[in-house]
Amino acid sequence: MVDPSSSVRVALVDDQPLFRAGIRMVVESQADMVLAWEADDGGRAVEMAADHPPDVVLMDLRMPEMDGVSATRMIVDSARERGLDQPKIIALTTFNRDHAVVESVQAGASGYLLKSAEPEFLLAAIRTVHSGYSVIAPGSVHDLFQHAARTVPTAGPDLSVLEPLSARERDVFLLAAKGLANGEMAESLFVSEATVKTHLRSVLTKLGVRTRLQLVAFAYEHRLLG
Repeated sequence: MVDPSSSVRVALVDDQPLFRAGIRMVVESQADMVLAWEADDGGRAVEMAADHPPDVVLMDLRMPEMDGVSATRMIVDSARERGLDQPKIIALTTFNRDHAVVESVQAGASGYLLKSAEPEFLLAAIRTVHSGYSVIAPGSVHDLFQHAARTVPTAGPDLSVLEPLSARERDVFLLAAKGLANGEMAESLFVSEATVKTHLRSVLTKLGVRTRLQLVAFAYEHRLLG
């Protein structure tokens, strides 16, 4: 029997009772997960996350009161201010090219899923982000951010945001933003994977982003990728 204290504590935020009921059944069917709480509004989710911090939050982006992007930002900022581990947040959206997904990643989400995702994919995503990795709906993450970039006025690249980085860190930043794995970056730069990991940690810290997915969003936001 799995120790309940070691289970992944999942929180669910969505304004549709029927959808919540379905997700609740899926999560509670797993021996290594427990549904910590539910909320039907972003504001309520912020309060619940502060009082009962979960491990993973499934966050609907479109809600009538406080939306999921605002709630994500407030939950992440609150945890940071209190010196607590930030819960991993998975944004839930009804379509793949929702600009709110980009905003949620920039706000601190660890990834996103379509609300139509298969239960097995949802459960795998929860375990993946709980382990510290990002997760995205099927399809290219670059397509999503490129689409979002086309919706803002055209301008040249904002290279000033890279000033804190060394020349080598800039190389690592650009390769990581293009989606290369650590091994591929090491081969391209003729260094070890350990060196790449060190540079990547420094890049994330200096740019104020937590995950590689947020790094990709950062690159498109500042027009550093074509």
